[in-house]
Amino acid sequence: MMNGMNMNKMMKQMKKMQKQLGEEQENLKQQEFKGVAPDNMVEVTFGGDKKMKDIQIKPEAIDPDDPEMLGDLVLAAVNDGLSKVDKATESTMGKYTKGIPGM
Repeated sequence: MMNGMNMNKMMKQMKKMQKQLGEEQENLKQQEFKGVAPDNMVEVTFGGDKKMKDIQIKPEAIDPDDPEMLGDLVLAAVNDGLSKVDKATESTMGKYTKGIPGM
């Protein structure tokens, strides 16, 4: 009988944790993360789901004689933004995956 009670308690805790996890995942998706290139020449905005929502490019970043520079600035801003999403995801979701093998 004692094992059944412990199992029920554990199942309730797991359901509560699942609900909290879902709420935190949804909250993370609603957040916005800005990635910037050096001198703020390019700024991108991501949602917590890693989908780009916006990109702003300063006119002075567009040099027809050096298109590679614009590409580098976009890459820098995108990587910065994705890094911020990853850090927030780890910070928020890490508490649920710590100690679980393979996570």
